[in-house]
Amino acid sequence: MASLPPPKPCAVCGRAITWRRKWARDWEQVRYCSDACRGKRAGARDSPWEAHILELLSQRAGGATVCPSEVARASGDEDWRAFMEPVREAARRLVARGVLDIVQGGRVVDPSTARGPIRLRLRA
Repeated sequence: MASLPPPKPCAVCGRAITWRRKWARDWEQVRYCSDACRGKRAGARDSPWEAHILELLSQRAGGATVCPSEVARASGDEDWRAFMEPVREAARRLVARGVLDIVQGGRVVDPSTARGPIRLRLRA
């Protein structure tokens, strides 16, 4: 029996996509974890969040963290809470690329399953 392919990140939200039998023929073409993500299609609208996360982290001392809410608040919009999920999605994509770690209580956590307050830290 062949081993299953490793999970890969969703192109939009960064959550892990695990192999399914129905995708056996076209696993290489699977890019989205759900119909909702397929409809969003990550693009130029998402890169500003990634850039802003990296900008805020570059202004901090080495090993320092930022909260996703700090990134969302920096948008200057009164309704910054609406930006929390796009910021978390951008953070998960950066984790998938090997740029960031998502931490809780000082420990690196799986971005696909992390619940509650998280912090973002540049990978050493």
